[in-house]
Amino acid sequence: MQTATKANADWMIWLRSLAFVLLYNLLGIVHSLVSLAVAPFQSREQRHCFVNHWTRITMWLLRHLNGIEIEILGRENLPQGEPVVVMANHQSEWETFYLHLLVSPQATVIKRELLWIPFFGWGLALLDPIAIDRNKPVQALKKLLREGQQRLEQGMSVVIYPEGTRQPPGQVGRFNPGGAQLACRTGRRVLPVAHNAGDCWPARSLLRRPGRIRVVIGPPLFCEAGVEALNAQVEQWIRQTAFALMARSVTDRHGNPG
Repeated sequence: MQTATKANADWMIWLRSLAFVLLYNLLGIVHSLVSLAVAPFQSREQRHCFVNHWTRITMWLLRHLNGIEIEILGRENLPQGEPVVVMANHQSEWETFYLHLLVSPQATVIKRELLWIPFFGWGLALLDPIAIDRNKPVQALKKLLREGQQRLEQGMSVVIYPEGTRQPPGQVGRFNPGGAQLACRTGRRVLPVAHNAGDCWPARSLLRRPGRIRVVIGPPLFCEAGVEALNAQVEQWIRQTAFALMARSVTDRHGNPG
């Protein structure tokens, strides 16, 4: 009986996941076209806010359709009116959307191929990302530093995923120093962010598992001892926090939520 009940529950999770993917993509297509139509009549702040309505709808769907809740820890560390360099671990697509709601306006460092995706890429282009060619690391770093400094001077935070590619839950890849270099070069603080989004929204999967995504925002860090020291400090904080979040997720799955 328990096996049958679990099988039925798994089927419901898959059906709800498929429903989410269909609605998510359909709404994304419609919203990207509307965003393109109204963009010429909006300021940068208005454009960013409007494009991110899709993210707000997506988060609503995740909660009410897929049973995914979101918990923010350390919200008091978010800088008010100060552009920063945000460095976060990378597990899913989820964080690339949700961080736009936490830190706005922002310019996200992305691989340029994302801008070639129909509809999604068009909407993404409206958010002033820094699109780099990862096959040319030297040129990519130069572009990051040049355009990153421009965005910061324009009052926009810059969001970087220093692992470069998505990692499984509980794992943190080696950090690229580009974010720390940008912070040290411009005199801006780094805002470290860790999360467990891969537990509920696994990378390269249609599955959306019910559960709780926790986002931890750390205290902003200054570049006091150089690029390598700052990069190591941020990596250590994110690594430790991500591992703690994984342990908490395991506890949740065994019937001890909170």
